[in-house]
Amino acid sequence: MQLNVLKDIRKIYAGLNPEEVRAAAARDIRVGLMASDSETWHRMETFLAPAGSDAQALRAISSAAAINPADAPERYDFVLCEAGVPVPRNGYLFESDESGSLVRLILEENSDLELALARTFPLFREAASARILYRVARENALFALVTALPNVIPSVLDLPWAVGEFATDTAFLTMNQIRMALQLAAIHGRPVGFVEQKIQLGTIIAGAFGWRALARELVGKIPLGGGLIPKAAIAFAGTYVVGLGLEKLHRTGSGMTRRQNKDAWAAAFEHGTKVAGELRHDTKA
Repeated sequence: MQLNVLKDIRKIYAGLNPEEVRAAAARDIRVGLMASDSETWHRMETFLAPAGSDAQALRAISSAAAINPADAPERYDFVLCEAGVPVPRNGYLFESDESGSLVRLILEENSDLELALARTFPLFREAASARILYRVARENALFALVTALPNVIPSVLDLPWAVGEFATDTAFLTMNQIRMALQLAAIHGRPVGFVEQKIQLGTIIAGAFGWRALARELVGKIPLGGGLIPKAAIAFAGTYVVGLGLEKLHRTGSGMTRRQNKDAWAAAFEHGTKVAGELRHDTKA
């Protein structure tokens, strides 16, 4: 069985393109700034690229343009606007963002720029990492659920990958975790690729068999399909904890401790159970 899974995992490499991830993260971000004075302009610059920012952030902010409503703000990916000026369609009111709501809103409304925003401006990395982790973990939970429900056809909006290409759910879940690993490396400015990340990806592949065994054991012990929720919750938690470890590695240079892994797993499994329940309800609707 493991040999079959490994054969399927080889298909993953053909279906994933690290170069596309690199290109998406390296895209130039065009920022417009609407400010009435140099002090506000400087605060906007400091917000996007505080002292100590890397060269890419400094280049991006150095090319930011001071504009007014007549300057075709739609030419920019997004515009920061001082209070009191007309806010264009792609504009955002610039104010204190201690809660991170402005960063999250910009990411939410510019999802196609998620990798580039986080790679260019470090202030987007925490929120972008959280979005990537949750999105991929949810996709894996949904896949684990629907593969156990043969009468359910998942929406292509919810499952962006062609599930029929993979003979095992383990291969799909592993593929998604590898995609997550590539994206997390990209937004943190780390080398992206199968060779460049061979240790990270090897750990993901090795761990896939453990998650699969645990999920099947739970499903087998609970009668009448009651193990579907735990199976999906394990897919969510396993993916999420892998992502947390990678994010910490890129951010601090070291992974999570055994205790941190244990605590993260418990919290992720609890949340994954709720997510799985919601997904199960949606498949019945």
